Amino acid sequence: MLISRKTRTLAVLGAAGAATGVALAGTAGTVAAGVLLARALCSRPVPEDAVVLITGGSRGLGLAIASRFARRRVRLVLAARHRDELERAQSDLIGKHPHLHPDDFYLVAADLSQPAECDRLVSETLERYGRIDVLVNNAAIMEVGPIEAQTTEAFERAMRINFFAALYTTWAALPHLRTQTPLPGWSRRAAIVNIASIGGKFAVPHMLPYSASKFALVGFSEGLHTELRHKGIRVTTVCPGLMRTGGEEYAQFVGNVEAERRWFQLAAKTPILTASTSHAASRIYSAVAHGCAEITITPQAWILARKVGAAPAAMQFAASLANEYVLPSAPTANDAIAGESTED
Repeated sequence: MLISRKTRTLAVLGAAGAATGVALAGTAGTVAAGVLLARALCSRPVPEDAVVLITGGSRGLGLAIASRFARRRVRLVLAARHRDELERAQSDLIGKHPHLHPDDFYLVAADLSQPAECDRLVSETLERYGRIDVLVNNAAIMEVGPIEAQTTEAFERAMRINFFAALYTTWAALPHLRTQTPLPGWSRRAAIVNIASIGGKFAVPHMLPYSASKFALVGFSEGLHTELRHKGIRVTTVCPGLMRTGGEEYAQFVGNVEAERRWFQLAAKTPILTASTSHAASRIYSAVAHGCAEITITPQAWILARKVGAAPAAMQFAASLANEYVLPSAPTANDAIAGESTED
């Protein structure tokens, strides 16, 4: 059977294309395998007897992070405002991890909105254990409501806890972290983990004080990584999406309080849209083990972080539509007058 030149040419091109596709697929597979191998080789689990300091460590994500680190024999320093919550957290962790004992814990009740309390937290940790191997800046508050109902005091509160508490705690620890000897089996002097938010990369409507403070934390954390990496300190910026932390129960609401509470709690508790604290804690532990510069948690947060960088105007326009048509309406001047007359 005679085969035309055109047919032979198409066959050759098809075979070449198939071979190229196989080669590309093989290359992609090789690259992926190489990346996984490199990550595995770079992974250094947190050593036994490491000192892990976690702010906001009595509940929610902070407690989940403590529980994930506690799978190994570590020493945990947990900081929060209330001593009774810290003692419950300690009891819960010992129940889940029987290899831990009360001597493996140091509980510090502190108001980290005050710089002196941040200094005290670090100095007491160093007096107790002599080192800090992992510092997790997790303490945070949320202010939810439209800009018309927010006050400058709300921004100041958010900045004090969400940004300055991390700054002052880190600043107090840094002189020691720069000089301490790495634990056996670990190539770095220490790790710092700053729990920011996708709200620190994309301004979420009705959460402007929170977003502003988290934007500040992201900038601080990223800059800190670049300056400390070559000095043996790895800084990881964590930008979670929505998580089921229970923190929505402690958020502060302004404006139409009931409507604001409804949308926020619904968003924070929807399983498809949110991650569990145990999943987030595992991701954070893995990031510390690998020395990652930054991670996002939840696929939605990963996509959003990249879309906002590629198309900031479009993303802000989309957020403005959600603000106008989905979120509760802002109170008007007439509402405020009516509220005042009702109180009288």
